[in-house]
Amino acid sequence: MKAVMRLTMLIALLGICAPAQEMTGAAAGPQRRASAGEKPLTIQEAEAIAFRNNPQITVGKLRALESREFVREARSALMPEAHLSVTGVDSNPGSRIAAGYLNNPVLFPRAAAGATVNQMITDFGRTTNLLSSTEFQAKAEDQNALATQQDIILAVDEAFYNSLETQALLKVAEDTVKTRETLVDQVQALTDAKLRSELDLSFTKVDLARAKLLLLGANNNYEASLSTLSAILGYPERQNFRLAEPDQTVPAQPQADAAPLIQEAMQKRPEVQALRDEVAAAEKFGRAEHDLWWPTVNATGVVGQAPVRDDHIPAWYGGVGVNINIPVFNGFLFNARAKRADLETEVKRKKLQDAEDNIARDVRNSWLDTQKAYARLAMTQQLLDQANLALELAQARYKLGLSSIVEYSQAELQKTDADLEDADAKYQYRLSQIVLAYQRGERR
Repeated sequence: MKAVMRLTMLIALLGICAPAQEMTGAAAGPQRRASAGEKPLTIQEAEAIAFRNNPQITVGKLRALESREFVREARSALMPEAHLSVTGVDSNPGSRIAAGYLNNPVLFPRAAAGATVNQMITDFGRTTNLLSSTEFQAKAEDQNALATQQDIILAVDEAFYNSLETQALLKVAEDTVKTRETLVDQVQALTDAKLRSELDLSFTKVDLARAKLLLLGANNNYEASLSTLSAILGYPERQNFRLAEPDQTVPAQPQADAAPLIQEAMQKRPEVQALRDEVAAAEKFGRAEHDLWWPTVNATGVVGQAPVRDDHIPAWYGGVGVNINIPVFNGFLFNARAKRADLETEVKRKKLQDAEDNIARDVRNSWLDTQKAYARLAMTQQLLDQANLALELAQARYKLGLSSIVEYSQAELQKTDADLEDADAKYQYRLSQIVLAYQRGERR
């Protein structure tokens, strides 16, 4: 009787059967104390920083600007070309060029200045097709730049939520270590009082060692996730961020069918739009290459004055002319260029087809991942509820001496696993929604 009373008093004093510290809050978003130098960071701020700092976004913008200069370059062929000339000649009076040409012009000493204007009248559509090709290519580069931005924003969001998840798992590990350290102290006191065996103490110490290993891995993962986030944001060094948990809403059930999402992706994904523009650019370029066989018609006008001249040369000169150039034979050069352009157009079409097939696959897979992640939410919550109940029952049985420390230890391990699974399920569902939105081409 005295032993029973002594045991009851020690149990009440040490609180060994008090409910274990709640850890489910860590899954919903841990509130860790800010250490010195931590920078608060929201997901919106992270996206804005990456948009400013990430070099890949800058490269995409520069390529888009470069492609617009190609448009101006192609358009210049439709505009007049004008230039000024100043010429001075000294020669023996009346000397002629005697070799090298069929003509035999006279060389007169003179000093003259004038202007020349050249204007293409028509090349039967070749230049306009080249201009259209560069315009479509510029549109494709704009879409590629947008695709790069969306890729970086997706990487930022994934890194941000991965950091939040590792932060939550780190909080679970820290709470687990604290709980098991308390349990070791309590069982140590009972063992010293000869109320528990050394076996009980050994089991609790083994569980504490496991918890410390869990904490070590969780801390390493958290540091690695922050390093990854810092790099994506354009920082060469790991930044000490304090991540703000986004506003939590009730998880929305995913759509029942993936077909509308695939159609939406085909219309919105910038990669698809870019490839379609590249196909159009290749088609226009192919037409321009076929148009090489058409004649080109150019007009030229000149006007000027020769203040210093031979008496045979008038003070003013001027003239206009039209030149028609008709290609006849060039060693099959134009045929080869046209054939190469046609083959390149077909390559672009096949790339577009392949991209559409891959995007349809990716959208469907992302939709399936979202369905699985949504179903997992309910399962992990049920697992957590059952683990809490099992731990309470194990504590009660251990209190009454109806079970060993093994059963109690197993219940604690199951509770920790359930906390980890619950935290992982919530963040993975958010990530699956972000990835699905990206695959659909939704611009945020």
